[in-house]
Amino acid sequence: MSTLIKNGTIVTADDIYRGDVYIEDEIIKEIGLNICKRADVVIDAKGKYVIPGGIDIHTHLNIHVGKVTASDDFYTGTVAAACGGTTCIVDHMGFGPKDCDLTHQVKVYHKYADGKAVIDYGFHGVIQNINDNRLEELKKLLEEEGIPSSKMYLTYDFKLSDYEALRLLARQKELGGITAVHCENNDSIKYLKEYFIKQGKIQPIYHALSRPAEVEGEAINRMINLAKIAGDAPLYIVHLSTEIGLEYIKMARDRGQMVYAETCPQYLLLTEDKLRQPDGLKYIFSPPLRRERDTAALWSGIKDGYIQTIATDHCPFFYKGEKQLGKDNFADCPNGGPGIEERIPLIFSEGVVKGRIGINKFVDVCSTAPAKLSGLYPRKGHIAVGSDADIVLIDPDKEVTMTRDILHENVDYTMYEGFKVRGYPVLTMVRGEIIVQDNKFIGKKGYGKFIKRHRITHL
Repeated sequence: MSTLIKNGTIVTADDIYRGDVYIEDEIIKEIGLNICKRADVVIDAKGKYVIPGGIDIHTHLNIHVGKVTASDDFYTGTVAAACGGTTCIVDHMGFGPKDCDLTHQVKVYHKYADGKAVIDYGFHGVIQNINDNRLEELKKLLEEEGIPSSKMYLTYDFKLSDYEALRLLARQKELGGITAVHCENNDSIKYLKEYFIKQGKIQPIYHALSRPAEVEGEAINRMINLAKIAGDAPLYIVHLSTEIGLEYIKMARDRGQMVYAETCPQYLLLTEDKLRQPDGLKYIFSPPLRRERDTAALWSGIKDGYIQTIATDHCPFFYKGEKQLGKDNFADCPNGGPGIEERIPLIFSEGVVKGRIGINKFVDVCSTAPAKLSGLYPRKGHIAVGSDADIVLIDPDKEVTMTRDILHENVDYTMYEGFKVRGYPVLTMVRGEIIVQDNKFIGKKGYGKFIKRHRITHL
């Protein structure tokens, strides 16, 4: 099948120009002005931005958290992603049984995703214990499973010690992989949660107050230093939420360390005041929402190149029933929120339209840099001859009010209810196949492929 996209404004991380894109057999075959070729499908993109499909490298589909499971599986979650202009995800697998090997969860997640995903996808490894066997299995994970990135946690049940973290960092550097880290100081959280609960301070706002900025900042600084001790191992900080954490990252990058940072729309657009509202349980996730000075610092960090990617940490639970498990104590509320569909339109509108970032930076942080840092580039995250034809058309004049009713996520609320956005995806194409048009999913269940990823491209 062949497709010709004509008259669009093509935007990459580095360039913007008028042109046509000719696609055949899932691949971009030609880019130029006034391409005159017969095609099965011709799309007039006049007045539209033609961008590489969004890549979200932090999602949690099907994940089990205590007594509940995320409400989006690999079908509903990827349909929502596609409708929001995302054409590929890299999902963070949940923990498996105690002492399981590194491929255990890979097998579990293939069963979750195979035959369901509508866009392409990959998995991050999850590290819940470290020993000689686990370190040896990392090589198999990278070379045979196509998973060069693995995540460790400094909090929750399977948190790693500093000694274990050092061993993991050193091994990943040796293999050419990268370590992603959830950075929060576990003992500080434990102390503060106990302190507040003993005083009867159990409202949602105390979720944030029990995880202050210093909890994240200390853990980020510690991991940066451990990565240096491990021979300057590559380090990827997930869901950065604080100014203090960003300052540590700036210092590390300015002295040449391979430290990369990700933030999320919720930390750019929402503040902890949401937790003081009657429906504050909707906004319980970790790290928590912060202050306005933090959101301002994060936008500056993106513009200045200290934050490389914007992902979502999409992990939805129904407000009615599931999130309300925390109505009598914030500590009982499932940790997570939706956002896989809202990311591209929100960042375009709040970032590009409002002048916080340029359109090339928008493409970079939402598509190209995620592709490079996850081992997908240049197959994904770029509009170039030879790349997969993962393409999104954005109508810069289309105005939309975000409401639950227009979204496709399998959850009963959006954190961005009432947000007015300008600029919205009107067509999503994955490997040359149009799967969303005018906010309507027209693709096929199971069309998405698992993508084996290669070693990362350092930025």
